[in-house]
Parts: sequence; structure tokens; C-alpha cells
Amino acid sequence: QVQLVESGGGLVQAGGSLRLSCAASGRTLSSYHIGWLRQAPGKEREFVAAISRSGSRTYYTDSVKGRFTISRDNFEITVYLQMNKLKPEDTAVYYCAASSAAWSSSPTDFGSWGQGTQVTVFS
Repeated sequence: QVQLVESGGGLVQAGGSLRLSCAASGRTLSSYHIGWLRQAPGKEREFVAAISRSGSRTYYTDSVKGRFTISRDNFEITVYLQMNKLKPEDTAVYYCAASSAAWSSSPTDFGSWGQGTQVTVFS
């Protein structure tokens, strides 16, 4: 089971940007589709974005389309979530997760959650 580590969260003013990173401990991510999910206090976990293991397919939930971009580095070590034009409603703990199954945008197909990284957007 792959162990994932997220980083890059922080405190940012509305309209600002952050880039989150997801890496596997001691291995590459080349065998996995990677997804980003978030959970705000008192709310259910939301599937935000995903990228296929080849990088050829991506998924975004409607609320982040045009603002967030998911990508993989060429060495298959890190998956990024570039978040632009951040809004207070983007405030949440962000998790990355992996899937070794067929490509799917269903969050139930993703597991091996990292510990999460806090993103706080203030107005």
C-alpha cells in the first residue's frame, strides 16, 4: 500500500494561489491514478480533482474548474494541485489519495489517504 504525503498548504488571502504537492514515501506514483479531496469542518469529504496514471485524463469538480490544475511531474514522483483565485469556501483540509484500479472519477475508488494539509483562505 502506497503511503502518500501532502504538503504546501497554508494561509492565503482570497484571490491568491497555493500549490499543493503529493508524494509517495520511497517510491514513484507512476502506477497510480491520483486524486485530491478536501474536507471542511462540518462537511462531507469532497472529491476535487484527479489525474490518470498516464496524465492524459483529468477530472475536476465544477466548483474548481478554471481555477485548479492537477498535474504530474516528469519523474512521476510528485502530483501537484495548483490552486488559483482561491475563495474562502476553498478552506479545508486537502488530502491526496491513490487508485490502482481502472480510471474513475469516483472517490470510492481512491484510497491510501495521506495525512492532509490545511488550506485556509481569508477574505
